[in-house]
Amino acid sequence: MKGGTIQISWHDGKPVLTLDFHPTSGLLATAGADYDIKLWLINSGQAEKKIPSVSYQSSLTYHGCAVNTIRFSRSGELLASGADGGELIIWKLHPSETNQSWKVYKSLSFHRKDVLDLQWSPDDAYLISGSVDNSCIIWDVNKGSVHQILDSHCHYVQGVAWDPLAKYVASLSSDRTCRIYVNKPQTKSKGVEKLNYVCQHVITKADQQRGDETKTIKTHLFHDETLPSFFRRLSWSPDGSFLLVPAGSFKVSPTSEAVNATYVFSRKDLSRPALQLPGANKPVVVVRFSPVAFKLRGSNSEEGFFKLPYRLVFAIATLNSVYIYDTECVTPIAVLAGLHYAAITDITWSPNASHLALSSQDGYCTLVEFEDNEIGEPIPISVGKKPVDSEEKQHDLEKTNELTTETKPAESSILTESEHYEENIMQKPDKVMTETKKEEEKEPLQSKVNTPVLNKPARKRITPMAVDP
Repeated sequence: MKGGTIQISWHDGKPVLTLDFHPTSGLLATAGADYDIKLWLINSGQAEKKIPSVSYQSSLTYHGCAVNTIRFSRSGELLASGADGGELIIWKLHPSETNQSWKVYKSLSFHRKDVLDLQWSPDDAYLISGSVDNSCIIWDVNKGSVHQILDSHCHYVQGVAWDPLAKYVASLSSDRTCRIYVNKPQTKSKGVEKLNYVCQHVITKADQQRGDETKTIKTHLFHDETLPSFFRRLSWSPDGSFLLVPAGSFKVSPTSEAVNATYVFSRKDLSRPALQLPGANKPVVVVRFSPVAFKLRGSNSEEGFFKLPYRLVFAIATLNSVYIYDTECVTPIAVLAGLHYAAITDITWSPNASHLALSSQDGYCTLVEFEDNEIGEPIPISVGKKPVDSEEKQHDLEKTNELTTETKPAESSILTESEHYEENIMQKPDKVMTETKKEEEKEPLQSKVNTPVLNKPARKRITPMAVDP
């Protein structure tokens, strides 16, 4: 693995706020405070044993404000870009014999303030956006119109994610809540089902015992609006079995200081976190799964908390570090620290998972290149052919403690797990309270790459790791 911060002028020295890889060509798109979207060709550094480099290809110029988020559609034919002031543009690829050009296809107007995050639906027919106007909007891309408004948040919506199996969407806000919406289609007069997402869970607080007393206190699971980042980008796994949620803030005990965390939600129960990954000394702002699954190694299978027939790899970015995990091991497989002078803003994987790119407010981007089969041997996963519903056991995630969940009386249930691990690394909230509300209800308000060496399994609970001062 080789990587480093590429010393070129990406966007005239201004903050780079977002980036994304094209799903087929592998071109890297970046955007930021200079109002432009730029496309780059990745040049491998493996042959010369150097860090990878990039070559400028073209610019997409239309926005009149800073561009906060860009996302290619799954087919690669469209590109969505969200900017300050509520600007939201759909670009369409126009290939020719000599080159490829992107032209403005649709301008989507309804957000009143800055658009901070975007995500395409699995079929590319819809787009969800999150904004500083406290709302999420689901757009009908073909019509170029608003399909549905989700306006339950009472502060900025800084992250949105669309389930690859098309059943759920999720949003994360600086109002300290993560909302899970489930699709309950409405049938039209002609018998055609209309997409309709309804809020199912509001993940907000954890109940904790106060010493030996029987009383409990409620502690927030997420950072408030003082989090020093515009973004809380969450991510679904490519098979839809897990949801990764950043910006976690969890207290091990009522009297202890809050630690930074990333929460893992299992598709089997999206009402509460299933695991809490060890945190760092800085808040987590963005998480991203690799689009490729890998063959199981087998050596660490007994240590892991995930029961999958393959390995999934994901990256977790704090304000100043990146942790790379896989689902077969309880510790990071790599840690990148000291790469930038300012906050990390976004991360993305190349289509074949050979490159990981991250952007920063210091105006630079870092590119990491993995050698062939360094992460593992790629294997296909079939998304959508066999949905992972709550009854299924294949895509399970082993529990580390017993949990109970509170919902409204109509849906009241107590869920417990028989398995209990006394020796574990990942921490887990003992009790998580979730609420199910109607949509109209509101609530008040050093450049280095470290590869850890895995020896014997840990025999005690550890504190969140801190890799840099």
